[in-house]
Amino acid sequence: MKKLLLTLGIFLAITAVSKAQILPKVQVGIKGGVNLSSLSNSSGTFSADNRAGYLGGIWARFGALGFNFQPELYVTSKNVNINSSNGSSSNAKFTSIDVPLLLGGKIGAFGLGGRFYAGPLMSFAINRSGNSFGSAAGDAVNLRYKDANFAITAGAGIDISKISIDLRYEAGLTKQEYIDGSTNIKTRVSLFNLSLGYAFL
Repeated sequence: MKKLLLTLGIFLAITAVSKAQILPKVQVGIKGGVNLSSLSNSSGTFSADNRAGYLGGIWARFGALGFNFQPELYVTSKNVNINSSNGSSSNAKFTSIDVPLLLGGKIGAFGLGGRFYAGPLMSFAINRSGNSFGSAAGDAVNLRYKDANFAITAGAGIDISKISIDLRYEAGLTKQEYIDGSTNIKTRVSLFNLSLGYAFL
């Protein structure tokens, strides 16, 4: 009898986990977090010290069969302290609307699980080259990729009921411009970010 109950219990648990992973699921939420940025320096003309930035926005997750697609849209500020070879120091700040398009997998059930994901990221600059928040937001919503900077991002997350915690690395592919005194410098921006999300749907 005990073996029968144990077998039945294991079968029900496996069925519940499988059902949780197979059935289509849609979530929508908000997120906020912090990042640490770094700049590529192939020319050796400066050194850079990481400074904390922020991010905040919305995300959606469409999942089935243990896989999910997660598009996001958020405002992010990336800050780095630049130490030039001439002895001067300045702060390079990159503010943008970012749109990651992530593909990944999920394990777990009953409101507790782990995720892993990767995908491209499009970044639309704010207050650079005449861009305003409104124009950058329009470019992001309409995915005007010709006006975007690109990166590849990958990471992992933990879900506890409606709360999500994510840690990811973003590697810049496009060189972005900042002004160091009277000099325009183009560099790739890479960063780690840690965020906290809440699913309200």
